[in-house]
Amino acid sequence: MNIAKANSIELAWDSFGDADAEPILLISGLGTQMIRWTRPFCEALAGGGYRVIRFDNRDAGRSTHFRTSAPPDFNALAAALMAGRRPDVPYTLDDMAADAVGLLDALGIARAHVVGRSMGGMIAQVMASDHADRVLSLTSIMSSTGNPALPQAAPDVMAMMMRPAPDPADDPAGFLATRLEFARRIAGTAHPFDEEAHRALLLEEAGHAHDPAGTARQIAAMAVAGDRRARLATITAPALVIHGTNDPLIPPACGQDTALSIPGATYRLIDGMGHDLPAEFDRTVINGICEVAQKGSHHPSA
Repeated sequence: MNIAKANSIELAWDSFGDADAEPILLISGLGTQMIRWTRPFCEALAGGGYRVIRFDNRDAGRSTHFRTSAPPDFNALAAALMAGRRPDVPYTLDDMAADAVGLLDALGIARAHVVGRSMGGMIAQVMASDHADRVLSLTSIMSSTGNPALPQAAPDVMAMMMRPAPDPADDPAGFLATRLEFARRIAGTAHPFDEEAHRALLLEEAGHAHDPAGTARQIAAMAVAGDRRARLATITAPALVIHGTNDPLIPPACGQDTALSIPGATYRLIDGMGHDLPAEFDRTVINGICEVAQKGSHHPSA
């Protein structure tokens, strides 16, 4: 694990593969850490001839946490949005995209293939639209456009996501039970739920950092992001959108809307995949990333 100064904060990162190979930047989702891009996944992706870089977003893992910023008041946030006002939030998805660009700067990387999952897909979309000169290709996984007409998460899933988990330092069993219940609910149906793998991942993340207020600040950043379809329409890099048929948190229609909003994007729907990336789908996802990366490497703007 390394620490880079980027966009006036510190970002924890590591990489796989040849340091001189063409880079792929992996961006994590809400409240999760770079280790959600598992080592076997990263090593297999690097085996395609790439340098694979993963990092902790701000307010996650071992990157900078904005602890001096109070957690958002979601009732006030919702009221402001309903009234057509843009509420004040500690930071935005634009800031998080600038973090990723800053990491590329710190590593001396001019352009990269950018891959994001869930919230990370939204950050990757902003990079591809607003920092087009830094993005060779875009892969947006289980993400959305912010289109208000799209279907929302299943009510029970949203309630489970927003329910606080016990502090793992005080009640590790309660923490695991709460988080495993949510992980099981958003998992797909194609493969059995691997409770031991999820348990190990959750414990490893908790050992790095447990910051529910940081996750709340990330939620606020997504809440004020608005409808990105006009921005997505400006993307010129080759793009792939991946989504699962059984995603109860961000329904498949959101992935389809993303693909329709990006000129020339390819849409790949994976049967039985939920809002996670179990190892059984690694090869399918890696093949897709490599295919669009090859297009990006030979794109006229590359």
